[in-house]
Amino acid sequence: MGKRVSVRRLNEPGTTQEKFTDTVGVLTSWDDGVLLITRKSGESVHIAESSLVAGKVVPSAPARRRGPATSYEELAHVSSRAWRPVESERLGDWELRAASGFTRRANSVLPLGDPGLPLDEALDVVRRWYGDRGLPAYIQTATGAEGTQELLCAELERRGWVREVSAALWIGALAPVADRVEGADVVLSREADEAWLSRYQRKGVSEVALKVLGSGPSVWFATVPGEESPAAIGRCVVDGRWASFAAVEVDPAMRRRGLATVVMAALARRALDEGASAAWLQVEAENVGARALYAGMGFGAHHAYHHYREPAAVGGAGESER
Repeated sequence: MGKRVSVRRLNEPGTTQEKFTDTVGVLTSWDDGVLLITRKSGESVHIAESSLVAGKVVPSAPARRRGPATSYEELAHVSSRAWRPVESERLGDWELRAASGFTRRANSVLPLGDPGLPLDEALDVVRRWYGDRGLPAYIQTATGAEGTQELLCAELERRGWVREVSAALWIGALAPVADRVEGADVVLSREADEAWLSRYQRKGVSEVALKVLGSGPSVWFATVPGEESPAAIGRCVVDGRWASFAAVEVDPAMRRRGLATVVMAALARRALDEGASAAWLQVEAENVGARALYAGMGFGAHHAYHHYREPAAVGGAGESER
């Protein structure tokens, strides 16, 4: 239990599949003759014990192919510092975060370790804390790397918590991004001004949202000026050796001209000047264009992350910035 395993099972007779199917993931339960294996993506696979052919424990994390060496715990702390809530409170090793509902990341629990209470009691505290603020309770989890939370995901699902959003955190070296050919002029600022906000996908940004956007150790906003509104924007947070990229958005009429690359390159050069050497960003699985862009810059997936909503909650925090 809790180990990364590789399992081979026999397929049902008469199917068009191969005779055997292999599944790799974390073994999160084995009850009533059924194994539950959580894949790197967070997908749960149920396997009947009677269909098992072979199985073995495999290394907890695959060999690193490219990008900087790092752990899930390091990335979880770095990504949390890059998008701070307005209010937070500790529950053992968990952090409860709130920002008036602006994005799930700033309005969810980051459960890094032991909450100091039995799980059911901890979840009751979480629901009350968010309920007192008029917010649904969310818990942010991760799968697919050493030290991630497959077991917690399985426990939440058994209790009826609903996984609403999944995405991936990608990492890469910073220098190749900075080395991209310069194109349009990019204006860098420490604050998100009215022009930058006019291109940002969330309109009518509140004071709370501005606090979240401006949070982080060293925050930079990039703007490619346009005729009436910016042609492209981006946000970067420098934190030690790490630089994060977010809110990279391009005017729909100006897409496929390399402006996203120009914005990221300008921000990367500034991050290099501040001593950063590695980069991370978040991307949704269905965003094919962004995935192709980031892969071409040398980024690769490190782990998947998910937001679980309490069973009785309706609606949720903002969709952007996941």
